[in-house]
Amino acid sequence: MKIHTIKGGNELKLHVREWGNADGPAILMIHGWSQSYMSWQKQYESDLAQEFRLVALDLRGHGGSEAPLQLEAYAASQFWADDIAAIITTLKLDQPILTGWSYGGLVIGDYLRCHGQAKIAGLNFVGAASALNESAFKNFIGPGFTQNFAAAGSADMPTSIAAMIRFLYCCFEIPLSRADFEVALAYNMLVHPQVRLNLGTRDIDNVDVLRRTSIPVLVSQGRQDVVVLPAMADIIAQHCKTATVSWYDEVGHAPFLEDPERYNDELATFVRRCRA
Repeated sequence: MKIHTIKGGNELKLHVREWGNADGPAILMIHGWSQSYMSWQKQYESDLAQEFRLVALDLRGHGGSEAPLQLEAYAASQFWADDIAAIITTLKLDQPILTGWSYGGLVIGDYLRCHGQAKIAGLNFVGAASALNESAFKNFIGPGFTQNFAAAGSADMPTSIAAMIRFLYCCFEIPLSRADFEVALAYNMLVHPQVRLNLGTRDIDNVDVLRRTSIPVLVSQGRQDVVVLPAMADIIAQHCKTATVSWYDEVGHAPFLEDPERYNDELATFVRRCRA
């Protein structure tokens, strides 16, 4: 395992880690709202590391990355896009696959909007959002998020903790082990409540980006997801002509954690196809 500090958009320092086969195809894993690179533990500690170069970051405002509290540090797509571009350039990732969970889907959209797809071999949207606006909150973002978002951004610690516990329970149809849940709660609570609020106030719709995407796309979606509703996966498939949806019937918001064996197998097959 290697640890990097990389300057991303507006010179913000990002915490980045990598594992696995340094000569293998690269997979850049982008976590969700209030999460951490540690979300991907069941990938970087799996057999995927024997074949692939696995890279994961803490998003700006999260984990070991810099976390300014000002809204302007999170508002612009360019900053998020430049974060991903800086990692690709600094670590010399050759035609990586971008894998984005939940909010990570929005970050993928930011990157494509600002930098295009020329340096990317494929995309994996995992329970991922492609829009965050009034329409999305009404139709595509579920109660697991909408009913907990405001309280999760509260400066009152008991209120914030209670909301994040509820949110995490909403993420999983197949419950995590107690040990895994405790670790997830710990890294969720490292994120300042104001950062959580800042991320939720962005106004994004990436339908136009999806329509321009011509590289392979895999959508991994749990049918029981109450955070990003399955209808969002339908939107991605509807507007992206290269998208294939893999449905997980008894899974919630996190296929890569709830059914990691299947997810890892499908991701490996997808990466090989993209790099063939």
